[in-house]
Amino acid sequence: LKMPTYKLWYFNLTGLGEPIRLMLSYNNIPFEDKRIEFADWPKYKDQMPLGQMPVLEIDGKKYNQSKAVMRCLAKKFGLYGSSDEEAWEIDATADAIDDLRIPLSTYHWEENPDFKAKLKEPAFKKKEMLMAKFEEQVKKNGGFFVNKKLSWADLLYAGYTDYLSNVLGHDLNKDHPELKKLVDKIRAHPGVKAYLDKRPKTSL
Repeated sequence: LKMPTYKLWYFNLTGLGEPIRLMLSYNNIPFEDKRIEFADWPKYKDQMPLGQMPVLEIDGKKYNQSKAVMRCLAKKFGLYGSSDEEAWEIDATADAIDDLRIPLSTYHWEENPDFKAKLKEPAFKKKEMLMAKFEEQVKKNGGFFVNKKLSWADLLYAGYTDYLSNVLGHDLNKDHPELKKLVDKIRAHPGVKAYLDKRPKTSL
């Protein structure tokens, strides 16, 4: 039986591509980590569905939209819960994790200083509220987000941690020991550790 070939197309940063890289690494799936520099992006843009990345290519077929890709892989690897109820809880958690990322990311990339100043307070307020909820959720679920076992929501959060830590200028989880333990546990997994050891150093 031939193993499918995987190629991940994304920029040379963590961002939206990193959860997919962690998902593949955690499941010991070899993949080509195709990192496109911003200067070269115009050459590739037309080849991508919707002109966006990340895109995961499986045996030459391109799959787009990062969370849809995560869900597709989670189904393959048994990381999507064992009932509709659990799948809903994992999806709801993933959406809440995006609610943390999006305002911080929007604040980070905003170039107009006046507008950027206005974005800061709501983004950081939301972060405090969500981080407290996440900490509680992981504590209640024995070190994971949902149902006391690993799901794609945990890998999504771990994947965003580096990016958001770089945006904030400090470890995202520094005041949240349960979340820190969860991310450390994922990073210590042999497949993930092997990927992280060879990952290029990037500022985001």
